[in-house]
Amino acid sequence: MTNKLYENGKTTEFFDNGSDVVVKQTQDITGIIEFNKAQYNETDSRARWSDDALGNKVASIPLTVFQDLEKKGITRGFTIIDHKRFKEFLNNPDNKVFRTRAGRI
Repeated sequence: MTNKLYENGKTTEFFDNGSDVVVKQTQDITGIIEFNKAQYNETDSRARWSDDALGNKVASIPLTVFQDLEKKGITRGFTIIDHKRFKEFLNNPDNKVFRTRAGRI
């Protein structure tokens, strides 16, 4: 039996496989990726970084990905607790789709 819950743009499915309950979360991130791509292309890669901590938007990360970072111990809620691993995540070419600006973090 499968039950689905739709909330905040994500789908959570619950499966009973006979011995365990399996939870599967999915999210359509197409819109986020397209928006990130547009912002990435609009930003001058030679522009200096702002000295203001809130003046440097470098990524837009979908909720399901952020929850995965929490499971890995990189974040807690919306707080980054392992800055080194979070920077590695953002600098990883596999995660470029989440970046809104070029450069190394």
